[in-house]
Amino acid sequence: MQADAPTPETRVSDAEDNNWVDLHAPAWARPYLRLSRADRPTPVFLLLIPCWWGLVLAMLSTQSARWEDAWIAVACTIGAFLMRGAGCTWNDITDRHIDGGVERTRSRPIPSGAVTARQALAWAVAQSLISFGILLTFHPAAVSLGVLSLLPVAVYPFAKRFTWWPQVFLGLAFNWGALLAWTAHTGSLGWPAVILYLAGICWTIFYDTIYAHQDTEDDALMGVKSTARLFGQDTARYLKYFLAGTVGLMGLAIIQALLPTASVLALVIALAGPWAMGWHMAWQLRGLDLEDNAKLLQLFRVNRDTGLIPLIFLVAALFA
Repeated sequence: MQADAPTPETRVSDAEDNNWVDLHAPAWARPYLRLSRADRPTPVFLLLIPCWWGLVLAMLSTQSARWEDAWIAVACTIGAFLMRGAGCTWNDITDRHIDGGVERTRSRPIPSGAVTARQALAWAVAQSLISFGILLTFHPAAVSLGVLSLLPVAVYPFAKRFTWWPQVFLGLAFNWGALLAWTAHTGSLGWPAVILYLAGICWTIFYDTIYAHQDTEDDALMGVKSTARLFGQDTARYLKYFLAGTVGLMGLAIIQALLPTASVLALVIALAGPWAMGWHMAWQLRGLDLEDNAKLLQLFRVNRDTGLIPLIFLVAALFA
């Protein structure tokens, strides 16, 4: 039997077409899965990919691969799904009075009345506790870092109220996995991981500024700040700087990690990753149309592929 198609009343306005939540999830679970943005899986990858960057870069740095690394990769995958869900749920709780006044977000579960703020809070806590249980399987230094990650996650929803740069706070939260996975493998935090983290923040500002341009009119009416509003029609010019920052910082992180021990071939292959990533980001800028919300959403979503590009080269460098 074919699943019923979601109706406009049940489907969140910016959910991905034919997503599994709207088509196949039990009716009672849909509001909670929508709180977790399970109907929009792209940002799970945007949270997960920096974890994989950090893990593979650590493996290249130490010239070692262990069975534990497979668990780190799997645990980061599960944790990314859960913590992205917890973070989005927390974001919707704090933004419940704003979301109702924004066209794109008024269909979300809390402003639409599908769940209460108290129910959403219980859901956020449940996801966080499961994530913490997974985190406890890592090296103690990584566990400490994981607990510390709750700070930027907690602050991010409020950033749009006091700074024009909330995308920086999103970058602090979304790229924490680069620090965490590196430390889970090596047992301590290193400069290559910190520089890689900064590269990820530049990348987040790049793609989330594109995403935020969908809401600039509503944000102006609600008094919500963003880099999209700050940059305005000069957005493409400013995004070139963050493109350069992403590529340059990631290249520096790779050099710092590989130069002492890796072969020249491995270094060259790894450095080709940020170079190729930069070309993909440049391609996005060529297609940028600030007045076309469908195009803006499309460009945001392709950043899953953008982040996977350097990962492919890093993995290839493991075998060089």
